[in-house]
Amino acid sequence: MSSDAVRRHDDGEPTVVGGRLRDPARVRGIVAKVLLGVGVLLTGLGVAIIIACFMNDRTITDSPGYAVADVVDTSLTRTVVRFTDDEGRVYIPRNGVLYPTQLQEGQSVRVEYDSRNPEIVRVAGRDFRIALLPVGTGVAVVWAVVLPAWWLLRRSAQNTHTTQEATHGN
Repeated sequence: MSSDAVRRHDDGEPTVVGGRLRDPARVRGIVAKVLLGVGVLLTGLGVAIIIACFMNDRTITDSPGYAVADVVDTSLTRTVVRFTDDEGRVYIPRNGVLYPTQLQEGQSVRVEYDSRNPEIVRVAGRDFRIALLPVGTGVAVVWAVVLPAWWLLRRSAQNTHTTQEATHGN
């Protein structure tokens, strides 16, 4: 038998694959840690989104401009609006409008924008609190998947390790 032979054991014993020893309990433990890390990362991204929304709102509040905008286009990723500022310049922000829920193409809507940077524009009367529900729901779903999977992987890894100790008398 060569060093690349594969020995499979159904009793949780370490397996030789490609000349290296693979311990199923150890692999499950590593996967559980990676899964937990992914959950923490996605939660961090959710918090970052809320902070970014709050900062954009604060920027608009510090130097507000007000206008009526026409909704030019709506898509899954952004809602494009066109508005005229107090000096008569027409703007179509590249990134669209903040908090665009329930807007439809052709609709006119009041907007607030940063008079120093009209690229930052939001629907009037809306703020970062609108993002709390979708981001919070997303984070809750992440943890509803991650925690049970993490628990099952950890439990399985611990049971395999306990079984190995009992079998080998360690």
